[in-house]
Amino acid sequence: MEWSKGQKSFFTKALIHWHETSNERSLPWKEEKDPYKIWLSEIILQQTRAQQGLPYYLRFTEAYPTVKDMAAAKDEAAFRLWQGLGYYNRCKNMLATARYIASELNGKFPDRYEEIIKLKGIGPYTAAAIASFAYGLPHAVVDGNVYRVLSRYFGIDTPFDSTEGKKVFQQLAQELLHKDDSAGYNQAIMDLGATVCTPQQPLCAECPLQKNCIAYKQQLTGILPVRSKKTSVRKRYFHYLLLRANDKIWIRKRPAKDIWENLHEPYLIEADEVLKTDKLIKNKAYTFNNKKGQEPEYEGFLTQRLTHQLIETHFFSLQVGETIKVPVDGGNWVAINELKNYAFPKTVVSFLEKKLYF
Repeated sequence: MEWSKGQKSFFTKALIHWHETSNERSLPWKEEKDPYKIWLSEIILQQTRAQQGLPYYLRFTEAYPTVKDMAAAKDEAAFRLWQGLGYYNRCKNMLATARYIASELNGKFPDRYEEIIKLKGIGPYTAAAIASFAYGLPHAVVDGNVYRVLSRYFGIDTPFDSTEGKKVFQQLAQELLHKDDSAGYNQAIMDLGATVCTPQQPLCAECPLQKNCIAYKQQLTGILPVRSKKTSVRKRYFHYLLLRANDKIWIRKRPAKDIWENLHEPYLIEADEVLKTDKLIKNKAYTFNNKKGQEPEYEGFLTQRLTHQLIETHFFSLQVGETIKVPVDGGNWVAINELKNYAFPKTVVSFLEKKLYF
């Protein structure tokens, strides 16, 4: 694909001018030069909208103002702060990277793109963002906002999630980069995509690029950008059994290589369908024979949509009288008033809060 120098020059100049005169999007990390805090913001904002991530950023920077503070954090405390943000592997990688920087690099963040991208949990976008925002290095960021702005302005119908598309957008973004102000340019194009060139109902009348925007001229804003892959969604049925022995509840930490790794949960019975009480107690994973013959009490259900999964969770409770041995490794009986010290998946938190366990 070829575009004129004038078309590309106008794009960069108009974008920078808009950023300097009209961009009113205010976020605490935008003026930040500390690579640790920039890295922290970028990790939080992976798969997360800025306004959703903002309170988490503020809580983390207050709890761990430096990378060495984060390196010294207890896993459970960090996961508790992360609770509700999702994609918990980000938190696990974040702790690993902080500890690596603290122990192997004497607490000093790498200042070259080639070294930054080697850190755990950091890909090309995050490495470019840190290199640009912290050190002013000429690396263009390419995220969903950037794909959208570039595809509409230049009329690119190559799917952005294809191998060819990724190459086209990355090369074009690098060409357009303002070499003397890479941080300003990168911030400008992301902010424009977030506030003006939005996915639905873009504010074309307010866009500084409208004059030469192909999508605007040809009424393609509802079509561009193009995605080639359709996301297949797997539906899963979780049945949580809250085992209660007086003032204690049994919980365990979820295992690796599945969603919600390192978070805690009650006793889980997963099935291929929704299990009502009569079917639940016949399931092979249900091994609890209450002395009084009491059946578990159904407490309701919640659903949670993840990127590739839809989790339908049904809750049951059962009074067992004493802290019995539960046939799952890694579990513990925890006092109800101590549950607030553990990190749980969002769905479980919602249920526990509703039932006043927190």
